[in-house]
Amino acid sequence: MRLSAMGDVAMTVPVLRAFVKQYPSVQVTVISRPFFKPFFEGIPNVSFFAFDEKERHKGFLGLLRLFQDVRALHVDAFADLHNVLRSQIIRNLFLVTGKKVAAVDKGRAGKKELTRADNKVFQQLPTMFERHAEVFKTLGYPIDLSLELEFPQKTVLSAEITDLIGENYQKLIGIAPFAQYDSKVYPLDLMKEVLAKLSENKEHTILLFGGGKKEIEILDSLATPFKNVINVAGKIKFQQELKLISNLDVMLSMDSGNAHIAAMLGVKVVTLWGATHPFAGFSPFNQPIENALVSDREKYPMLPTSVYGNKKVEGYDEVMRTILPESVVFRIQSLL
Repeated sequence: MRLSAMGDVAMTVPVLRAFVKQYPSVQVTVISRPFFKPFFEGIPNVSFFAFDEKERHKGFLGLLRLFQDVRALHVDAFADLHNVLRSQIIRNLFLVTGKKVAAVDKGRAGKKELTRADNKVFQQLPTMFERHAEVFKTLGYPIDLSLELEFPQKTVLSAEITDLIGENYQKLIGIAPFAQYDSKVYPLDLMKEVLAKLSENKEHTILLFGGGKKEIEILDSLATPFKNVINVAGKIKFQQELKLISNLDVMLSMDSGNAHIAAMLGVKVVTLWGATHPFAGFSPFNQPIENALVSDREKYPMLPTSVYGNKKVEGYDEVMRTILPESVVFRIQSLL
């Protein structure tokens, strides 16, 4: 099974949890970058194979080595949950050697209809979880995603983390205010209003997540005015961050990887949507539609304008200002 970017990888985790619960005699090997190994730790019957893109598996010859390495594991079937050129090459090599293969259908036609300006078809498309489940169904393993999943237990926090966030917290609220594209980022002045309101309740400890020098500087400026708002970005390693996220009572996120990471750990997630929309199928796992706060389509009828947020449309830079801070705060408080 072949995977890549953070949000994409996180979205496979609940599907794999469902798979191993419904097919406990099947062994699964996940192929992905070493960075993502912690996502799969603790899932029964799932092992991890690290894709070495910089050395052993680099280039076309490297892909042939990857095929030989994975073939040596005596796999019976290959599920391509990424469906890009590299995974297609590996998939076809398994196909010509007589193995069962299947690949995710990304549903490009439906997404184009959803995001085009004219003759828009505004309807819910299959979720990525449903698309992944369809891959396993093709291989002969139908998965029922409606069955209750066992999410990992909240991890005991290390002294390193409790030194950072304190030990006397009652409600932990995570906020990940950034995304890959600006069209998916809630305006910072409105986010400050959200923080100000949430921080009024001294039972709340609010943790800010992000990465990169510029983001860390912004998060520091957001946290500074409030005693119970803490920027954890850049202060703990990724594995520690996952353990901390597993302890959250709720996560507020943009349409980004953090939403999927929290959801794969069984955390309640509130998402804010700008140029993109949950109908494209990227809403985090097992979250009710009420937890997805979308920009006003009456005022901005061309929404959604993009599947991933990378497309700019004139006059649509401020769509997220139609999501009121009071609505965000109300939704978060309703989940605590």
